Amino acid sequence: MSAVRGIRGAVTAARNSEEAILEATRSLLAEMVTANGVQLADIAAVHFSVTADLNAAFPAKAARQMGWLSVPLFCHREIDVPGALASCIRILMLWNTEKKQDEIKHIYLGETKRLREL
Repeated sequence: MSAVRGIRGAVTAARNSEEAILEATRSLLAEMVTANGVQLADIAAVHFSVTADLNAAFPAKAARQMGWLSVPLFCHREIDVPGALASCIRILMLWNTEKKQDEIKHIYLGETKRLREL
């Protein structure tokens, strides 16, 4: 029986520019899909969040550029916690799958690997 599972991921953008935000987001989305064997038709929705210092582009634009035209996408801002990792893009992909929760591979690229420790 299929269930909705969440795949988490995070990456940092090299700078606050449209190009950097979209490049980082595309990279993370591609890795999340590849690592978990996700088919586009099985994605229920994707939430993107950014830290307050990233405002040059909506990360959801990267998904649209990748052809994700029918997937519901939602962008929002992270809570501005003092000392939190800057220039961070987080993704929560909701995915219809038969995989069990402990089979999901969450993807943290570069500096964001430390978020797994928080």
